[in-house]
Amino acid sequence: MEDYLEVIYELIQQKGYATTADISKYLNVSSPSVTKMVKKLDENSYLIYEKYRGLRLTSQGIHIAKNIQEKHSLFVEFLKMIGVDNETAHLDAEGIEHHLHPQTIKKLERFIMILKKRIQN
Repeated sequence: MEDYLEVIYELIQQKGYATTADISKYLNVSSPSVTKMVKKLDENSYLIYEKYRGLRLTSQGIHIAKNIQEKHSLFVEFLKMIGVDNETAHLDAEGIEHHLHPQTIKKLERFIMILKKRIQN
């Protein structure tokens, strides 16, 4: 579900809207799979789905999507700091952003802040 929310949020940021066709193409999944997940997200109040009209994220959906996006950026930044190229960093961040414990993420965030301060001085 998090991947879908993140993609919907990104599409809305880029284009002003998101459709099930856009999501299907972006995630490389079938349209029926997207429709099924979108209905589930609608039932859980993460978005408002109007058939044939597009999608709108609720405030709860936006909050989760932004949180995911922040985690992704954090992991990309860390991976690039240790010498991973940009494309690989984004791919790897996608793979790990949903699997780390929140406490681990906070420690990594703190570690990056400390490193940045040392680099600046």
